[in-house]
Order: sequence, then structure tokens, then C-alpha cells
Amino acid sequence: MAQNDLFSLDGQAAVVIGGGGVLAGAMASGFADAGADVAIVDLNGENAEKRAAAIREAGGRAIAIQANAASKDDLIRARDTVLAEFGHVDILLNAAGINSGTPFFEITEEEWQRILDVNLKSVFLACQVFGKVMVESGRGGSVINISSVSSGPPLSKVFTYSITKAGVNQITQFLAREWAPYKVRVNAIIPGFFPAEQNRKLLTPERTASIMNHTPMCRFGEPRELVGAAVYLASKNAASFVTGTLLRVDGGFMAMSI
Repeated sequence: MAQNDLFSLDGQAAVVIGGGGVLAGAMASGFADAGADVAIVDLNGENAEKRAAAIREAGGRAIAIQANAASKDDLIRARDTVLAEFGHVDILLNAAGINSGTPFFEITEEEWQRILDVNLKSVFLACQVFGKVMVESGRGGSVINISSVSSGPPLSKVFTYSITKAGVNQITQFLAREWAPYKVRVNAIIPGFFPAEQNRKLLTPERTASIMNHTPMCRFGEPRELVGAAVYLASKNAASFVTGTLLRVDGGFMAMSI
């Protein structure tokens, strides 16, 4: 099989939850470059449309859908729009996320719930809504969840975020087992440190120095460096026997101790 065919996503339709963001947007563009039709789903409709427009300008096919990823009704509406436009769903990327550096004793119930809703409930709901389409279609498919190096051992300063990402890992491996008979693969990408809006305010000079000291490659990741992992896991050919995997893209962060 030619290399281009190995990683081709021609004829597939991808749904990217949180696709208006920098990192998920880069992966969405990567799906389009590999041949997939892409639906950008984001709470910020303007950002979703900007990414969809950029994909279309580059010659791809993309639509933007404004939706709250923590609302099942919104996701059902998004699903119906995708099916009307593309006819099927083959790839689901769950990448909605928020963060907070609130000290433990100062975390309110409202903040706790908000982070759980965006980071964990959204994955659960999107897998119910879009995963069911894949399971019942007979086409198979690929679900890719975005986890974090904070999923275990947890990082300091991001208590609730770390807990949600540990939950994402559990959802990933549970559904990988449950959906394997239906040819639906479920994997997660574990990024290291990629500066984005959700974590930029936490990257103080002191914390940045600590991160660099714990990252063998001694730099932050760039959005484009997540694209290869996402396209690989999405590919029916390249990753046909890969499910339940937590794929690290972290510059060696999780290989480091002292």
C-alpha cells in the first residue's frame, strides 16, 4: 500500500468538537488535508466558521456548527446537521476543554462543575451521540479523545482539570473494549505542554522553567505536531489494529523522573 493511501482519509467525515480552538483546529485542518470532510463544532460559532472557512479556502470541504458540547440537545442537533450534509460520521475528535489554577480550598462547586461539564461530560455525551451513529452504521470509525499529561500522575495547580483528564482515559479504554466488535476504534492523544488560551495564564516564568526542566526536548509543542498523531489514529489503514491506546505527544515529559 502506498504511503499516501496508508494515511488517506478520503471519503470519511470527521466531527471535531472544540474545533474552533488552536490545537483542535490544527487537527481539523489535518483531517481535511488528508481528504476528510470536516464539521467544526464549537461553542464559539465565529471561531468555528473561521476554521471552516480556512479549510474551504485550502480546497477542503468543511462546515461550522455552533453548539455547547456539554448539551446533549445541542450535540444531537449537530449530529443531524452533519448527517444531512455529509451522510455519515467516521471520525470523532473530542477536544473541548477549559482549565483553572484555583487552589484546592478555593475551588467552588460552580467551577468544579463547569470544568467537569466541558472536559468530561462533553466526551461522554459526544460518544453517546456520534458514537452510536458509528456503531450502528456498520462502517466502523475512529474516536479520538484529547487527554493530558496531567491525567496521571496529576500536575500541581490544576486539580479539577487533572481529574477530568483521568476520566477521559477511562472513557477511552472502556469504549475501546465495548466497541471493538463494531470496528469502532477509540483512542486518546496525551499532549504535553502546548500553549493555548486555556492554559496560557498558568504559564508563569517559574512554572515554565519547571516544565522545561521536566521536558527532555526542552520546549513547548506546536499545534502542527499533534496533526500526525490525529491523522494516524483516524486512518482506517494505518491504525486499523489500534484501539484503547493513550498516545503521548509530550516531548518526553512522561518519560522523565529525576
